[in-house]
Amino acid sequence: MTELAAAGALAPATADADAGTAKVLSVRQLAWRKFRKNRLAVFGLVVLALMYLSAAFAGFLAPYGDRETHAQFARVGPHGLNLVDTEGQFHLTPFVYGLERTMDRKTFKQVLTVDTEKRYELRWLVKGAPYTLLGFIKSDVHLFGVEGDGKLFLLGTDSKGRDLFSRILYGAQVSLTVGLVGVALSLFIGISVGLITGYYGGWFDEIVQRIIEMTLAFPQIPLWLALAALVPPTWNSIQIYFAISLVLSILSWGALARQVRAMVLSLKTSDFVRAAKYANASTGRIMFKHLLPGTMSHVLVVATLTIPAMILGETALSFLGLGIKPPMTSWGLLLNEAQSVQVILELPWLLFPAVFVVLTIISFNFVGDGLRDAADPFSR
Repeated sequence: MTELAAAGALAPATADADAGTAKVLSVRQLAWRKFRKNRLAVFGLVVLALMYLSAAFAGFLAPYGDRETHAQFARVGPHGLNLVDTEGQFHLTPFVYGLERTMDRKTFKQVLTVDTEKRYELRWLVKGAPYTLLGFIKSDVHLFGVEGDGKLFLLGTDSKGRDLFSRILYGAQVSLTVGLVGVALSLFIGISVGLITGYYGGWFDEIVQRIIEMTLAFPQIPLWLALAALVPPTWNSIQIYFAISLVLSILSWGALARQVRAMVLSLKTSDFVRAAKYANASTGRIMFKHLLPGTMSHVLVVATLTIPAMILGETALSFLGLGIKPPMTSWGLLLNEAQSVQVILELPWLLFPAVFVVLTIISFNFVGDGLRDAADPFSR
């Protein structure tokens, strides 16, 4: 009983109804339990999981290819599915009405009207534009589509007749992953520099801190623009993608390095670090086995809050025309096409990518708040 009470002082115990004993939860189990109690954090995690799964399987989920054009259906507003026809009759299978191009006698412009005499039913697992799934699986089967000559534009089309919903899914592959790549580089640089400067200190620490202060003193957007302008215009889309990831990571590692350094300064005087030194443990073992794990909870929270900044950075650069270039697409590039006031007035549905950007940023912030609370599971 004494040992059980001592263990219970370190971690709360839960009653096991079947065995009639108390179960001691580990710190990870306590953190997960506290994270689950934050409903907004769980909601954000579910939204992000759906976002990244949709990006991974964009070719399969998108009804059309990202470069597939429908010239005669350019500038079409959202043309969604219907379950009830004009006569009020309910249909078990969703359908879309046909589209017909006519001449407006007042403005003498070509306009598209809905032809209620033509109905095209929704079909599952239909063949369409070829794509490569997960980088190596080639296929031309799409999750859904419509039969015959029908067209399904859930979020409308752009000025070139490309399906916006499909392009948003393909754009998520770039916008969501550029944050992961940039954060991975930023974490590697920030953690390494923070560990070394915090552990050794001295003149090297002073020089690094001055460099970090210089990078943090520059305004982000102008510095992003200056670095992005250095990318040669002859580079292909893949090279530009990694260049943008590098640009974003260069400007975000400084704050993390200072935070890790501060934590290392407080941990290196701890008893367990002193005991490791007296046991003749190597410097690498002390840094990576004793000091680094003590900073990981904070690093994890910082990572979840840095990814949205990376996504916004890529979106801003692409929106200003210095980021991702065609034929690749991203949410920022899609918003770049909607920056004209005339386009916004005539084609307001082109602003739909902004909804996905906002939803992703909010979800990351919710998850970051939940992780910040879960990092200290013993707090109330």
